[in-house]
Amino acid sequence: MATAVLEPTVKISATKLLINNKWVEAASGKSFPTLNPATGEVITQVAEADAADVDKAVAAARAAFEKGAWKKMPSSQRGLLMNRLADLIEKHADELAQLEALDNGKPYSVARAADLPLTIACYRYYAGWADKLQGKTIPVSGRYFTYTKHEPVGVVGQIIPWNFPLLMQAWKLGPALATGCTVVMKPAEQTPLSALRVGELILEAGFPEGVVNLLPGYGPTAGAAIARHMDVDKVAFTGSTEVGHLIMRAAADTNLKRVTLELGGKSPNIIFSDADMEKAVEGAHFALFFNQGQCCCAGSRTFVEEKCYDEFVERSVARAKKRIVGNPFDKNTEQGPQVDQEQFNKVMGYIESGKQDKAKLVAGGNRVGDKGYFIEPTVFADVQDNMKIAQEEIFGPVMSILKFKDLGEVVERANKNMYGLAAAVWTQDITKAHAIADSVRAGTVWVNCYDVFDAAAPFGGFKQSGIGRELGEYGLANYTEVKTVTVKL
Repeated sequence: MATAVLEPTVKISATKLLINNKWVEAASGKSFPTLNPATGEVITQVAEADAADVDKAVAAARAAFEKGAWKKMPSSQRGLLMNRLADLIEKHADELAQLEALDNGKPYSVARAADLPLTIACYRYYAGWADKLQGKTIPVSGRYFTYTKHEPVGVVGQIIPWNFPLLMQAWKLGPALATGCTVVMKPAEQTPLSALRVGELILEAGFPEGVVNLLPGYGPTAGAAIARHMDVDKVAFTGSTEVGHLIMRAAADTNLKRVTLELGGKSPNIIFSDADMEKAVEGAHFALFFNQGQCCCAGSRTFVEEKCYDEFVERSVARAKKRIVGNPFDKNTEQGPQVDQEQFNKVMGYIESGKQDKAKLVAGGNRVGDKGYFIEPTVFADVQDNMKIAQEEIFGPVMSILKFKDLGEVVERANKNMYGLAAAVWTQDITKAHAIADSVRAGTVWVNCYDVFDAAAPFGGFKQSGIGRELGEYGLANYTEVKTVTVKL
């Protein structure tokens, strides 16, 4: 009988910094451990970048942007290189999915079925845009010919999170490379391995020197050095709202570099009593527990109409209790560990807070096993808007179910939050669906579905969930400057 557990075969080959197409040690000689969150054991040591390495990488990116082969390359050729990279990622998809499972803790089967296809599609989508960045001709008063050009913004600093390492790398690199920018990227210190493996594939694809530089390291050192660097023209960050504030401050205090931020969320997921209850329960379960709850757009405020509240809670509890938590390399596993000890402690703290605030713990609430960072799928009922678990981003497998009476009330409560990243509504009434989509202040609204992503559909937040959009044609604008040219006739 075949075993359900895959034995990982991946070999760790890239653990240094990638600067100017060369793999180098950190200037300080320092390294840091990256851990397997399923066991808490060290996988390998990775070179630790800091400000001195950022200076070297930015210099390489500047040279590539201003006078290297990248600057002279036809835009269609940039698209060919990006498609070549997508092909290489597809060729090594099994290996990259194993790296994600090993370093991040997400189930291998999920990484292979979701993260990898979306990553590949993102590079291919933006490869297609590389030679289609067109300006406009504009009729103006007098005898003048006026037109606009879209030019690359320059050297871009990119800081990506640990929850979807490969995918977040693609969301950042795709539009930057398509528009002709050069990049200095800091992968998350918790999950550097897949980003560095993609660095090897970038070299194999034939990207010129200095176009993509990868600097694993810590936020307060390497990340801060990128944010405040005077020769970085734009910084793109995905992560916490707290760090987003720091990055904006650094940009303002230095060279007013362009800033785009994709930050936290506390997304309302609204279930009306006329919804298909089976689909709504499963959809809400997925919306919260997908990726161990480590999603910025997780449906973490589950608003349920009072007419169906008790039934929804009962069915959600039953579904949570059936959720399989365990080895990321077991094909039956639905939920792996949290990414690290810090995240584990944070989530367990929120569970304790929910209990203290007298929310009703109806499922889970405990750690799973005695090693690694596993937490039971946890459900709280009778949650009130003023409770900490209903206001703050938990970023873990903790569902909060709140009761509401009618459409007007739920819209007001959904919007009474500092975040505005995503929202969803479950109903068979088209009027209600459009009313929610129209009234809830969020960058994405899903109707009778959740976490539906496509490289063509823009994503980003209102309010303190961020600035700017990623993906789609809208994502390109962040990486270009518009130049107006007027010619006297």
